Amino acid sequence: MTNGFELGDCYGATIERIKAQDGDRSRLGMGSLMWISHAERPLRADELCNALAIELGSKDFNSSNIPSISTLVSCCLRLITVDKDESTVRQIHFTLQEYLSGHPDIFSRPHSAMAEICLTYLNSEQVKALTGDPSPDIRNMPFLEYCSLYWGAHAKRELSDCSRSLALELLQEYDNHISSKFIFEKLGYIIRRDFGNKLQLSGLHRASFSGITWVVTGLIELGYYDINEKDILGFTPLAWAAHNGHDETVRILLEWEGIKSEEPDNSGQKPLSFAAQNGHEGVVRIFLGREEVDPGKPDSDRDGQTPLSHAARCGREGVVQILLDQQDVNPDRGDNYGQTPLSHAARCGCEAVVKILLGREEVNPDKQDTEGRTPLSHAAQAGREGVVKILLGREDVNPNNPDIHGRTPLWYAASNGCEGVVKMLLAQGEVNPDKPDSEGQTPLMFATKYRHQSVVTLLHPHEAIAHNTF
Repeated sequence: MTNGFELGDCYGATIERIKAQDGDRSRLGMGSLMWISHAERPLRADELCNALAIELGSKDFNSSNIPSISTLVSCCLRLITVDKDESTVRQIHFTLQEYLSGHPDIFSRPHSAMAEICLTYLNSEQVKALTGDPSPDIRNMPFLEYCSLYWGAHAKRELSDCSRSLALELLQEYDNHISSKFIFEKLGYIIRRDFGNKLQLSGLHRASFSGITWVVTGLIELGYYDINEKDILGFTPLAWAAHNGHDETVRILLEWEGIKSEEPDNSGQKPLSFAAQNGHEGVVRIFLGREEVDPGKPDSDRDGQTPLSHAARCGREGVVQILLDQQDVNPDRGDNYGQTPLSHAARCGCEAVVKILLGREEVNPDKQDTEGRTPLSHAAQAGREGVVKILLGREDVNPNNPDIHGRTPLWYAASNGCEGVVKMLLAQGEVNPDKPDSEGQTPLMFATKYRHQSVVTLLHPHEAIAHNTF
């Protein structure tokens, strides 16, 4: 094979040979290629084997149907292989994926077929039996995680009547379904023991999480769920849709009578703030079109951050611009700790957002929070050299401004070993490298304590050598 055309001809001929195999070999071979080329993430060998053992529409999962991975490799005529390092199954070469992508007619509606398989598995008696089990044994169910997380993604790509029916069947009796566990884990939420065993994620929550609008509408119309019901985290269906950026689902939910558009979760964060922090500009615009939504009002959580603060600390430039265009939004408003959107952006190193905020006359670039910390202080402590450079370029920023403990930006940079920031600050004539805090501790003392040799050398090179600090 000397060029792409000959390689493509070889792939095409091999696929025709796979289709022509006798018995179940053709189904297993083409099914393996379909899953590997269209899965939402690389599949492990045991996941693929289990996927191909599922009988569409069956209420029972027959483990005796599970083929071996060697059988699947053989049925694919070795177009697939197992990556030993990752234990995942992949195509023999990246050009095979290119070939399959360029010939979409090879598989008939693959995503709807995959959604149907996932939903069949989640509706099986074996999976349903795990509901309510405080310590479910899922070691022999390797395909459960994939089905739980990604059936919605496949259903959204290609919808079939079968997947619609299977989804409604699943979600009408979804409360405390084992698949909820994987959703919370994927998002990094740890369900504490004092929450009990129930996850309290309803079918409407799950449909909203994935943004499957036709399921959301169907479930509401059937009257199965309270549209404002909260799950174990205090998330409403609207909060999940906003969190994940599902514009159309958010729009549908907001149009429903009785919807609470600003209902906070257990921590006090509201749907608009979830959309803002995740950069979902479309969802933010939808919320801003609601009269009852106040974009300048802080959340009721312990931090009291506004949607702008959430967007700023996450570097969501587009959302920041949108919110700054709102008359009700104060770009210099501090949270419960006095930290402004600029302070949040500075600490997180969001240079583009810092520049946007500094372009507003209302923003004080040297504003101190309740601890006396300035945006420069936060940026210096975190070693955000780009932000520090921007702030030091302004005449209205005092590079030697101490907080209530007498700690200057240089003190924070030195104690954390931020060599680049220390150099920038020392280049400012007014910065005193020997200025102690309220307890008499200098930047050099803390740099020495935490063994930041390069910083010690910058602050007092002769002293570091003389005392053989390191």
